[in-house]
Amino acid sequence: MNIFCHNLYSYPKQYSYDTYLGKESLMKKIILFSFFLLIMSGCSHHDSQNATMSLIKEIHPTPAIIGSGENKDMDMLNKVKEDVESMEELFDVAVIKGEKEILVAYKVKHLQRFHMKGIEKKLNKMLEEDYPDEDFIVSSDYKIFLEAVELHDKMEGDKQYSEEKAQKKFDKIIKLKKEMT
Repeated sequence: MNIFCHNLYSYPKQYSYDTYLGKESLMKKIILFSFFLLIMSGCSHHDSQNATMSLIKEIHPTPAIIGSGENKDMDMLNKVKEDVESMEELFDVAVIKGEKEILVAYKVKHLQRFHMKGIEKKLNKMLEEDYPDEDFIVSSDYKIFLEAVELHDKMEGDKQYSEEKAQKKFDKIIKLKKEMT
C-alpha cells in the first residue's frame, strides 16, 4: 500500500529543454534562426529613408521630372498630384514624368482596398479627361510606389545621378508595372 501512495503523490521528473533536444541541436537551431533573420533583413534593403517610412506614414513626395523640365510641365505635374490627392479613397501620391509617360503611383486607404479596380478606372477616366495630351501609367501597387519614391529621392538627393540612369530606372518601373498587369 505504501508503494501505491508514494506513486500517487509523486510528480513526474522535470526535464529541461536541453535534456530533450541536446545542447548541440539547440545551438544548431539558434544558428539557423539567426541566419534566417540575417537573410530576411538583407532582402528588405532600400536605399531611401522615405521609401522605408512610406509604409508607416504619408510622405507626399513632390512631383519630379526626368531631364530638363519646363515650368509649365512642373505646374501640370503639381496639378495632377493635387487632382489625384483630392480623391477621398487615396492618401499618398507620387508623380514622375519621363520622356514619354507620366507615372502616377498612389496608396489606397485601407478600407477602400476592396474597390481598387473601380478606383483605378475612376482615376484613369479623370486623368484622360483633364489631360488628354498626356500618357499616364497609373498604379496602386506598393512596390511601384516604393520604386517611384526611391527614384525621386535619388534624383533630388544625388546631383550626380544622371538623366540616363534616371530614365533607365523609370523605364524599369514602367516595365515592372506592365508585367504585373
